[in-house]
Amino acid sequence: MLSAFVAVSEAKLAALKAAEQPIPAPVPVRALVDTGASCTCIDPSVLSALNLTPTGNVSLNTASSGQTPHSADQYDVGFVIPNGNTPLFLRTIPVVATELLAAQGFHALLGRDILAHCILVYNGDMGFFTLAF
Repeated sequence: MLSAFVAVSEAKLAALKAAEQPIPAPVPVRALVDTGASCTCIDPSVLSALNLTPTGNVSLNTASSGQTPHSADQYDVGFVIPNGNTPLFLRTIPVVATELLAAQGFHALLGRDILAHCILVYNGDMGFFTLAF
């Protein structure tokens, strides 16, 4: 797990500024690092807090869906992983809305689309990981 922020995308930010509309504050999330997920998934409650609308629809296969894909809304967001003076700041990245298990303490699955911008080292013996970018 790691702490991150989900924000409006660069295009949405520009549109809100041009329309002199309020800009929603970034939403803090706990993200589960998931090397098995090809894309990052965000709980719909986070996306609605940012007042976002879908930019598309994708078909997903999950462990629970088996061979039958299900449809999910896709959104463009900004994504930030803080790290002292040099955070990872992705101004626009597509994510998928997925009901996640908030009771387990996370609202995002950090997929390989974001991990592709990082170096991930997993130390299983010690039970921790290092993420560099």
